[in-house]
Amino acid sequence: MANRRPIKSVGLCLKPGSSEAGEVARTLERWLTERGVEVQLDAEARHPLGADGRSREDHASHADLLVVLGGDGTLLAAAREAGTGEVPILGVNLGTLGFLAEVAPEELFEVLEKVLEGEFETVARMRLRVIARRGDEVLADALALNDAVITRSELSRMIDLRTLADGVPVATYHGDGLIVSTPTGSTAYTLSAGGPILMPGSRVYVLTPICPHTLTQRPLVLGESTGIEIRVFPRDGTAQLTIDGQIGVSLQAGDVVRIGVSSHPARFVVSPFRSRFDVLRAKLHWGAD
Repeated sequence: MANRRPIKSVGLCLKPGSSEAGEVARTLERWLTERGVEVQLDAEARHPLGADGRSREDHASHADLLVVLGGDGTLLAAAREAGTGEVPILGVNLGTLGFLAEVAPEELFEVLEKVLEGEFETVARMRLRVIARRGDEVLADALALNDAVITRSELSRMIDLRTLADGVPVATYHGDGLIVSTPTGSTAYTLSAGGPILMPGSRVYVLTPICPHTLTQRPLVLGESTGIEIRVFPRDGTAQLTIDGQIGVSLQAGDVVRIGVSSHPARFVVSPFRSRFDVLRAKLHWGAD
């Protein structure tokens, strides 16, 4: 999607405790201020810049652009904490892999020159809404940019996950767990478990069993309009629901996890210097000779 609206206000989101992110933020604040752009800070940016910060949800409501300085974990947290706002997010990779934070620090100001003039593209990245219940009690209600994972606890045997799609039985997965992944998360945990790589703009998501007891249980791709329900039955002990690797909820026998595509995607600024296939080749050596 093309963007033609000039950027007048930028929110800065920093990796917690990162001196490198703090140094880049100080330079970036001066650079933006010199160009007449209002700079808003999150709580993590408050310390290196010596000013009051605001919540990332406020950023999403008031800023024209979020610049996230950190790795993919920082970007996942920033996108989640921004809530349902659709402010464009520019990720600057100060981490290791950088699947989400595609812009390198040395490219930042060249990219921002274009962005401030409104000359940039965004991609809408699907998010999942994940709701876990125990009877009438809501255990979790969160958005997932990467994935929702249900796994057995350390001391339990395999778990049984009775899964329905739009009320129709799909399968009872027997094994170590199940990954429900967006296209964005398809290069994360689900890839390691044998799932497919999906392009970021795809309107599908994938169910990938973890170490299934039955080898015929393979990854399943579902359309965006499909909602799933997973009933959790650990054979002993408990199970664990993890959302984007950052939110954890303990599950008991009979708990229900409902997952569907959220109507609020996250919008990411596309790097002008590389395609998604360039990222896959650089990070995974995908398709290398």
